[in-house]
Amino acid sequence: MVDDIDNYTRHPLNTRRCDTIFIGWKRPREGWIKLNCDGAFKNSLGLAGCGGLFRNSGGRWIKGYARKIGTCDALSAEMWGMYLGMKLAWSQGFHHLEVESDSKSLVDMITRKVKSNGNPPTLVRRIQELLKLNWQVHFNHTWREGNRSADWLANFSFSLDSFNIHVMENPPNEVSRLLFDDFFGACMPRNIRSFM
Repeated sequence: MVDDIDNYTRHPLNTRRCDTIFIGWKRPREGWIKLNCDGAFKNSLGLAGCGGLFRNSGGRWIKGYARKIGTCDALSAEMWGMYLGMKLAWSQGFHHLEVESDSKSLVDMITRKVKSNGNPPTLVRRIQELLKLNWQVHFNHTWREGNRSADWLANFSFSLDSFNIHVMENPPNEVSRLLFDDFFGACMPRNIRSFM
């Protein structure tokens, strides 16, 4: 039995390799606005929150938002972050929008790359309804390292006094370093495992 396990782990088809890739925020194309959105869940508080921000093709902050949600799971918090960001984008007249999230599951649900059993979640249906409006929206998945500013805003939501959306015309001072890194193309390392 031990020999079987040992042979299995050394089998050429089961060999894993760890590669390091470098991830950074990428500017949207000219004339487009990028929405980076995120959700967060704090087990210690039993609360979820979300946040996001809009930047132009020059990499400049346009607007940000955060909202404390209440009790829900992490994927639902990601959905709230995307839904609220897209609603805000439409109301601001951002009709060429790149939506970026570090939740591959959510991006795949919205773009219908993955089928859900039965009806999709209500927030996914609401996001898909927003896509029927007269605008162009593209979705991208990024790794967490490319979404650090949105992650900061999602976690910032826990400090809010109410459950209303908090819209920010100017970035909070604490997120400025992350915005600076993004603006100048800083990349963060990420180790990924791949099969050889």
